[in-house]
Amino acid sequence: MRYRLLGPTGLRVSELFLGAMTFAGPDEARKMIDLYADAGGNVIDTASAYGDSEEVLGGLLQNRRDRFVLATKYALSRDGKDPNAGGSHRKNLTLSLEASLRRLRTDYIDLLWVHTWDEHSPIEETMRALDDAVRAGKVLYVGASNLPAWLVSRANTLAEWRDWTPFAGLQVPYSLLKRDIERELLPMAEAYGMSVATYGALAGGVLSGKFTGTGEAPTGTRVDPASLTPRDHRAARAVQELAGELGVTASQVAIAWTRVRSRAVHPIIGSRNAEQLADNLATLDVTLPAEAVDRLESAVTFDPGYPTDINTGPRPWLLGTAEAKLEGRR
Repeated sequence: MRYRLLGPTGLRVSELFLGAMTFAGPDEARKMIDLYADAGGNVIDTASAYGDSEEVLGGLLQNRRDRFVLATKYALSRDGKDPNAGGSHRKNLTLSLEASLRRLRTDYIDLLWVHTWDEHSPIEETMRALDDAVRAGKVLYVGASNLPAWLVSRANTLAEWRDWTPFAGLQVPYSLLKRDIERELLPMAEAYGMSVATYGALAGGVLSGKFTGTGEAPTGTRVDPASLTPRDHRAARAVQELAGELGVTASQVAIAWTRVRSRAVHPIIGSRNAEQLADNLATLDVTLPAEAVDRLESAVTFDPGYPTDINTGPRPWLLGTAEAKLEGRR
């Protein structure tokens, strides 16, 4: 496992993050954390809304908490009957953070994500409240999960102007079947030097091959095989065929593809048990040749849409024939 810096900060984070949403119980979770740590991993990602995940982590990380970069999230409702128990406003941040600290049995959170966009809370209030948590020593770094690019840009511009703590990273879904972040979120993150933690690399298990040739949903899956489209099946077959040629698993190929697309990407490995985690960690040894990447992407084409499509590639109407001689910043 190698390490990169979290966005524009000096915090060292491993290439792969460990997702704690799918932990199957304390005993299996302990095996997974040990396996991940032995591989050199140091980022564990959870959320206040992930059931008992924070409590489990709090117990398992005693006496080695500082060894890990512990990340959690806030914003989702803590009480459906209380209008202030959800959202990214200051009150919910304060109460959610204190509850997470208690459950995780720690004095501080390394990385606190805003879990999703709350259009009813001014982003100014959110960023100032996050900065207050940082200045109080309860949070070290902050990130944005599932927020639109324009809002992240506005938030970080406000932080720059007012000397607040900016978002250092994004957390977003990304897979061969779901490439929407390539339109604006990923280019924005690369331009600002932000880290991008991605989840869903296996597309709910579709790209792992678990649905190929089966008529019934495997145990524990949330995907209905009947809902899969011809595009889904084409992608799964392409990943499996390439995996067979390379002598690796389909899951390893699917995760490796996300890492090829951008150096900013840190896949979150959300395995259910130690065996799956060991398989997923082995993606670090998988190198996809350029021809292999082209094969995968040609199997499931992606249309970036407007305005990305008119602002990428050769544009003679903008720079004329001199464009071929221009060495740009990127």
